[in-house]
Amino acid sequence: MGDIPRTTVSDARQRVEEGRALLACAYESEEVCKGMLIAGAMTLAQFRERVPTLDKGQEVIFYCA
Repeated sequence: MGDIPRTTVSDARQRVEEGRALLACAYESEEVCKGMLIAGAMTLAQFRERVPTLDKGQEVIFYCA
């Protein structure tokens, strides 16, 4: 497995606002995610529910603090 690409906050925000990427909190705990949820982001559980419907080329940005 290769290196995981990193992005800047401003680039991530732009890609999410333009609809080019999804934003997901990377914590397993729903309680932790909900306490750190950024506008436009989804919890990890919500992301997992959407996985079957996502295009294989869909960009996803995961974040944690």
